[in-house]
Amino acid sequence: MKLSYSSFTLGVLVSATLYSVNAQAVNNVDKVERIELSINKAITIFQVPGIAVAIIKDNEVVLSKGFGVLKQGSKEKVTADTLFGIASNTKAMTVALLATLVDEGKLTWQTKVIDIIPAFQLPNAYITREFTIIDLLSHNSGLGLGAGDLMIWPETTLTNQDVIKGLKYLPQVSSFRSEFAYNNLMYVIAGEIIAKLTGKPWQEVIQKRIFAPLGMENTRATFSLIPKSNQNVARAHVPLDGDLQVVGGNFLERFSSAGSVASSANDMALWLKTQLNRGQYGVADDKALRLFSELQSREMWQARTLLSVSPQVSEQDKTHFNAYALGWFVKDYHGVKVVRHTGGILGMVSKVVMVPEENLAMVILTNQQSSFAFNALSQQILTEYLELPKKDWLAHYARLQKKNNADKKAHLAEVAAAVDKSSTPSLPLASYAQSYVDDWYGEIAISLENNHLVMQFANTPALHGSLAHYQHNTFIVRWHDRTLEADAYVNFNLNPDGSIHYVTMKAVSWATDFSFDFHDLKLRPKSASK
Repeated sequence: MKLSYSSFTLGVLVSATLYSVNAQAVNNVDKVERIELSINKAITIFQVPGIAVAIIKDNEVVLSKGFGVLKQGSKEKVTADTLFGIASNTKAMTVALLATLVDEGKLTWQTKVIDIIPAFQLPNAYITREFTIIDLLSHNSGLGLGAGDLMIWPETTLTNQDVIKGLKYLPQVSSFRSEFAYNNLMYVIAGEIIAKLTGKPWQEVIQKRIFAPLGMENTRATFSLIPKSNQNVARAHVPLDGDLQVVGGNFLERFSSAGSVASSANDMALWLKTQLNRGQYGVADDKALRLFSELQSREMWQARTLLSVSPQVSEQDKTHFNAYALGWFVKDYHGVKVVRHTGGILGMVSKVVMVPEENLAMVILTNQQSSFAFNALSQQILTEYLELPKKDWLAHYARLQKKNNADKKAHLAEVAAAVDKSSTPSLPLASYAQSYVDDWYGEIAISLENNHLVMQFANTPALHGSLAHYQHNTFIVRWHDRTLEADAYVNFNLNPDGSIHYVTMKAVSWATDFSFDFHDLKLRPKSASK
């Protein structure tokens, strides 16, 4: 049988198309295999017991899988349904809830916070009056990095209302809307706004408006809401002196809108598909359903507060701008826009990355607090799918981790070497033992036990430690829970008569998590404040 020219051409085109599709499928399989190999290597290199990863490409989940174990030394495997604390990756969900309320006309992004929560008050009256929903979500308040986080971290007896009352006493360190300084408390306030406008607690609203519609069946607003029958929950791990320590986990139960969600790779894949689809999440009667409008998607990904770009990052990632949007960081990366965020709680960190132009997204969930691990893997995945020049990202971040650990060790050695060993405290130890009060945090007690000073933060059970004399009137508090890795200087400032005027604190190590904002405290003797 003879073929016409057009039939022959069509046959060639069909064959070429099938070949291209098959080649692409094989290429995708190869990419996934290389990524899985990298994940398994990362578990060993970075001492991470378990990792779960989901990757979405062109609206398809090309990988959703668990690696390693739920707990160091156990046999229970991490799966795609294992629940991890996603911490600050919760923030984008809180913003999405606000976006739904904007779509409904219940507020605008320019609505003033005091119009909804009249008790909201910052240190400056002008800032308080002008502070909008966008300001609440953009980390540009003028407060310092992590300011006030000791009101919510570690687990505390304080309430959201206590947080609102304490805001006005925090120190203002920069001009309003002039600088980026990450602040969790503003997202606590965002949760209160959602509760105020809906008449329901944030935990109920996120379940009804996000988890249920998207089919995120295993995801919970807080860890305490996970059914006891579900044992597929990752345990948190902290590396300490070369060994991994299993910790109970501190999941911000009371301050959930800032970072308490527990989710899995499978469920996060549903969330990320909705993000990539600009709020669309399904089809019913041939009509796409919407979580939020495309307009609000653009609002959430629009740069709001600029961040600096280091020469190293500019060279490595071909990045020219970096900024915070609403619940997301945004930057350019090798010519494409990247939308991303990380999350961290004690012993557990996670990372979400989206490249909208490439219809690509990923989530990396881990049960150890190594940012080097999730950074190495996210870079590896981007290299694969953006077809960038090959690089061994695992080796790169392993070198950075080694250098970071060496730098921390050297710094602590310098601290120990700089001490004036001949100095003694100006007062008898019993004179330092009294109760102190800070305007935004509350009470902190120092007691004398067996001729040793002991400190206890009244609202934070975990902050319990012994004071060792450093030099002069400065001590170092060493927390009994060593996994906190947050030892701090305690400096007593004296009045002319030798009595204690006030007390300041500061983390000993520069590597201490910024949420231990001891430096914002100014403790005065409780007896003097009466």
